[in-house]
Parts: sequence; C-alpha cells; structure tokens
Amino acid sequence: MAGNRDKDLRAGTRLVTTGRSGSFSAHVVNPPVWRASTHLYADCASLREGQKSNDDGHFFYGRRGAPTQWALSDALTELEPGAAGTVLYPSGLAAIVAALMAVLKPGDVLLVADNAYEPTRNTAMGILKRYGVQHRFFDPLDVDGFAAAFCENTKAVMLENPGSLSMEVCDVPALARIAREKGAVSLVDNTWATSLGFTALAHGCDIAITALTKHVGGHSDLMLGAASAGERWYRKLRMTAQQLGHVVSPDDAALALRGLRTMGVRLERETATALALALWLDARDDVAHVLCPMLPGAPGHELWKRDFTGGCGLFSFVLKDRDDAARCRLVDALDLFGLGYSWGGFESLAIPFDIPPIRSTMPWPKDGWGVGECCGIRLSIGLEDASDLIADLDQAFAAMDKG
Repeated sequence: MAGNRDKDLRAGTRLVTTGRSGSFSAHVVNPPVWRASTHLYADCASLREGQKSNDDGHFFYGRRGAPTQWALSDALTELEPGAAGTVLYPSGLAAIVAALMAVLKPGDVLLVADNAYEPTRNTAMGILKRYGVQHRFFDPLDVDGFAAAFCENTKAVMLENPGSLSMEVCDVPALARIAREKGAVSLVDNTWATSLGFTALAHGCDIAITALTKHVGGHSDLMLGAASAGERWYRKLRMTAQQLGHVVSPDDAALALRGLRTMGVRLERETATALALALWLDARDDVAHVLCPMLPGAPGHELWKRDFTGGCGLFSFVLKDRDDAARCRLVDALDLFGLGYSWGGFESLAIPFDIPPIRSTMPWPKDGWGVGECCGIRLSIGLEDASDLIADLDQAFAAMDKG
C-alpha cells in the first residue's frame, strides 16, 4: 500500500505515485509485467505457510495475482476514499455480475435503477433470475418513493450515476442512506466520473464499480473492471471472484496502470471539450435536448455540482422532429467521430440509441421535449480539438438535412 504521505496529496499527484510502493515495484517507474501461473516454494513448510494468507502481496498461485495486478489494485484502492481493497475483473460487466453475486443469494430481491447500463439490466433479468434472485426496476430520481420499493427480502440496490445514455443524476447519498436503513447493500456503477470525479464510498455507497476499459485504460486496447469496498464487502468480493475463477491478465493490468497515470489530464481535456460541444448543440434549433449534467440548466446539474468534482466526455443529445433515417444520415456523415461501442478512449465516438426498449418505470420521452420518439445520439469526446469536432458535427447536420 502507499505510504502515509500519499493520503495528503492531491488527486493528480496520487495518480502518478499510487501502486508503486510495494517491494516488487518500489525501485522502478513502471511496475514490470509479471507473468506467472505457478509460484514455486522452497519446501513443504513454506508451501503450507503460503496457504495461510489470502491477501495481495503473498504468493500462492497465479490466479490470485502477482505484483502487476497487485500494483493496480493498490492504486485504485488509494484513489477511492474509504476503500479497504479493490478486486480486479476481466471486464466492467464481469465486475458488476460478480459484485451482485457476492451480496445476493437465492430468494433475495435486487432493486435496479431503471436507467442502468443495459447489460446490467440483462444480468438482473438473466443469470441472477435463473439463480433465484428477483429484481425490480425503480426510478432513481424519485427519492420520496424509493422506500416503498423495498420488501423484507430486498438485499441490494444497483445504481448508476449518471444514468446510462439518458444521463440523469440521482441523489446517491439519499438513496444509499435509505438502502442502509432498509438493510440493503448499495452498489454503484461509477464508470462515468471515476473516483476522481465522484467518491462513491464517501457518498454512502457500499461498493463502487468501474469499467477500467473506459477512462483508466484510455486507449481502447484493453477489457478490465474493478470493484472497491470497505473491509466487510471487500472480503466478500474477493472470495466470490476467487470462487468464480476470475483473474485478469498482467499485461492488461500494466496497460491500465499506464493509462491511470494520464487519466487526470485526459479527463480534464475531454470534459472541457464535451462542455463546449454541449453548449454548441444546445443552441441548435434541430436539437430537442442535450443530456449532459455538466451543462448549466440541464436536469441534474445542481446535484452534479453538489456531489461531483469532475466530469468526462460522455453525453447525449436528442434530435428534434427527425426520424431514424435522418439520424443515420447524420451519424454516417461524421468523419472525426468513429461509430462504435464503448467510450473513454482518446478518440471520439458516436452511436445512435433509443431509450424506450430499455426502460421499465421511467417515462420517456420527457415532457416538454417536443419529440414524438427518442432520436438520441450518444457522443464520447476524445482528445481532438473542440473546433474540429464542432465543424465535423456541423457538416453532419447539413448532410442530415440534404436527405
């Protein structure tokens, strides 16, 4: 773990210094890639001694990790105030599934925010349901009605902040407090802001989940996830991951460590560019709504200002009085924006989306938007120049209207 000096350092400095204090990596700038499945013991006595500890830093077998993975876990733990440890997973979705399995058992009820990531919804309706866990979707913006969603078997609440695609900001401290009063564990997908922009455990959540594939990796070349928690839930996360056989590649852990060092400056740049694009889109008559909590006046902006210390380059907008064919003309005309899933990399991306098929309780479209159907486009802003991205969007809007 990092020394006590790191606890008083600012986030940008800690991004550089964390995960480098272990005996295996203290004397190099970048912890080496330690590839190993079998760890050898000197004799039977040392082999038996090695079985007594299940903590990072103690060799046992490659499935429990080695110095490269331990360095990444240490770094992520240091960046999440209140965390006792961090478990790594082969993808962000694997982190969500395994974390839910760590806190739920057959007969339990899981509450899922209705604006959660679609694969999270599918997990509740799929594998968890097959294993006897019931689910209910709820509107995370309805704090007053939240308590009524609980029953005696409700054991966990899955949040996402802001919501996937539609970008609503919920009152996490209030929801987490109610969950705790009801005896339920609160988990949050915190990939959008990361711990740099939103300290999930400090705001009341029990488990903070991040898809490291996104901002931490930052270069669209790895799949990785993580879950951080205090001592009680960290131990359950760890044991569940081990029983499921989860292990991450040391090569991917090294890439994530490398990306972590520059994540702060990348997020600052992407956030500033995203806000410039959001303001530009908000001024257009052919845009019904810009879904960006960083935008002054946008729904959830006051909660974002209260709870967040940073943002990112991911936001959405909805076309006004246009159909899917027009939306496709716009997206297909983009030159600097790639068309593809994921986000958080150095390159800008765009995808079309429709909300109604992935909502159960939240109304859509919102009242007063002036749209009959959701013609949404999600943008992930990278490191390109803001003026170039705006020019690309401008010509794409022109191409849309030529159809």
